[in-house]
Amino acid sequence: MLAQVHSFVLQGIEPIACEVEVDVLDEGMPRTTIVGLPDAAVKESIERVRSAILNSGYTFPLARLLVNLAPADIRKEGPAFDLPIAVGLLAAEGVVHGDRHQQFLFAGELSLDGRVRPVKGVINLAYLARTRGVRGVIVPAGNAGEAAAVGDVDVYPVETLGEVVGFLNDQKRIDPKVHVDHDVMTETLDPEVDFADVRGQEAPKRAALVAAAGQHNFLMVGPAGTGKTLIAKAITGILPPLSREEALEVTRIFSTVGMVSSQTPLIRNRPIRTPHHTSSAVAMIGGGTIPRPGEVSLAHRGVLFLDEMPEFPRAVLETLRQPLEDGCVTIARAHSSIRYPASFMLVAALNPTPGGDKPTDTLSQRQMDRYLSRISGPLVDRIDIHVEVAKVPFERLAVSPSLQENSTSMRRQVLAARAIQIARQGTSTKPNAALTSRELDRLAPLDGPGRQLVGQAMTELGLSARAYDKIRRVARTIADLEGGDDIALPHVAEAIQYRVLDRQRG
Repeated sequence: MLAQVHSFVLQGIEPIACEVEVDVLDEGMPRTTIVGLPDAAVKESIERVRSAILNSGYTFPLARLLVNLAPADIRKEGPAFDLPIAVGLLAAEGVVHGDRHQQFLFAGELSLDGRVRPVKGVINLAYLARTRGVRGVIVPAGNAGEAAAVGDVDVYPVETLGEVVGFLNDQKRIDPKVHVDHDVMTETLDPEVDFADVRGQEAPKRAALVAAAGQHNFLMVGPAGTGKTLIAKAITGILPPLSREEALEVTRIFSTVGMVSSQTPLIRNRPIRTPHHTSSAVAMIGGGTIPRPGEVSLAHRGVLFLDEMPEFPRAVLETLRQPLEDGCVTIARAHSSIRYPASFMLVAALNPTPGGDKPTDTLSQRQMDRYLSRISGPLVDRIDIHVEVAKVPFERLAVSPSLQENSTSMRRQVLAARAIQIARQGTSTKPNAALTSRELDRLAPLDGPGRQLVGQAMTELGLSARAYDKIRRVARTIADLEGGDDIALPHVAEAIQYRVLDRQRG
């Protein structure tokens, strides 16, 4: 008897339909064969399926079993095929009646007693079902919330294999999971770190505001203990809230690595990732024997914060250049190529010297130059804003937080600037930081004094063509914050001031 059940396989975060075919043959010696490029977890699934079926009160056939996972040229990984294999086997044996099971997509790991355990990437299964117009998905109860976030597809949560059989045979009613309301989940969000907690540092806070308004990459240079980390963590609180599609996109990435909880099935806050400086290139960019997204992809639509940036290995830092330019990561393998989204805002902090203090003499100045040289020029060019963070005098530290500008006020300014950009550029997915040179010529033209000032800065600081575009993008954002249509000389002057490392290298 042959039965077919529908599931999925992931390539990156993109779901591909997978047909699980189970054939029960009465001839030959009893044995089980799984074909279709299964990994070890998939090959072991038959033992979990056997125990789950027996402990659920059904009979496991003493026959020759052939399980085919199609398409056969894509590698199958993980335990998500347990449930579809079990349903296919029970359908082939006639325990599951009719062909109702072909109206659904299945995914889930089986425990030995028949319970259905959560698996990774289930939200992508719901995406696949919605795209193919399938009636619904049958998934572990622990994954039902994230699958329901997709909408336009019925999600049936199950706890045990017996529940699945009863539902497919119309013997048990299972109500679909209520869809997640994105607007309700995001309307009460508060920033984890408020800019009111950052005492003093008006200039770095201003630079952070400009960076958030245009989604510019942002680097802070200053001695230890001046508030660089606090500023970095507060930036996500002034960024625009995630739209529904952005929240789903971020959740899909987190789901592939099992980082979505049943309590919060939809990622609501813009992510901030803070990898340690001992992180490898694979951890940063993604990949591995079993490819998985790296820190740059987990920071998608959010912030990647590199504290003590020069302490990261140079080879690791250089891997950031491609995602900073393209907004994605492509991991090539001999048998396939996997693409992960990686559109993030880079925020970095560094001390001027390994000791953490500013140079005070010629020797420490040479130490500073050597320390900063660990970051390549091309990478510095890709960072729009560099700002110096100085030590705060005691009088400023003693100021009440209520007298400091808070994140709520700064976020209103960011939202107003982003609204201007959307009206001008016609899309919310292309902030000022993503404008091309040709678009800058049209949308951010400089007047005579502005061009003269930029030309002087490029000559004196030895700026590259990429840095020239960065200045224009930042000046465009500064003008947007002030609600101006034209870029004036003060906007250009402020943008040039945000090239601290260029001045120090010049």
